[in-house]
Amino acid sequence: MTLIDNLEWRYATKKFDASKKVSAQNIELLKRAIQLAPSSYGLQLYTVLIIEDSAIKEQLKAVSYGQSQITDASHLFVFCNYSKVTNDHIDAYFSLKSEIEQVDISNFKEYADFIKSDVTSRTLVEKNRWTSNQVYIALGNLLNACSELKIDACPMEGFDAEAYNKILDLDKFGLNAAVVAPVGYRSDEDSSQNTHKVRKPIESLFIEYK
Repeated sequence: MTLIDNLEWRYATKKFDASKKVSAQNIELLKRAIQLAPSSYGLQLYTVLIIEDSAIKEQLKAVSYGQSQITDASHLFVFCNYSKVTNDHIDAYFSLKSEIEQVDISNFKEYADFIKSDVTSRTLVEKNRWTSNQVYIALGNLLNACSELKIDACPMEGFDAEAYNKILDLDKFGLNAAVVAPVGYRSDEDSSQNTHKVRKPIESLFIEYK
């Protein structure tokens, strides 16, 4: 499997080569990979910001414990979950589903009502946990696509989410910064690329019921 070879190649890049940029064509491929990620009920209750602007990245670096990946990487992907989920989000999904599948939207009413009932039964904390969990599935697609394209990436939770929300004015959109991933190309000076992967042995990672 070339996928396994690519996953062996990738690592959480600590130092990027700031002079190297990811092409617009490859950014489109990464966006497509994220778009195709599965999500609960298919609702995709998140938005992904792609930041190339140096000034904005400098502001974000200051609230990311000064980590250089934020500014040195070619692009910064900021995965944001919806801080509130409403019936409007669900209606928008079924409107799109009706359009794409060319099926009258009334055919989805029972299923839509079921989802609305499920979502509204959750507390605000539960909704936020649910939607923030969804972005990690999309993040996984990004990391796999990066490895396929030999683009380096570094998933990061080490940042002040509230500060990100303020800098990027995310509250206005009902969004919350959940996880970020700088992408670009590793620096020759990044010693992390020469270390061995530390992973649990297959035997202790899995329990099989046969």
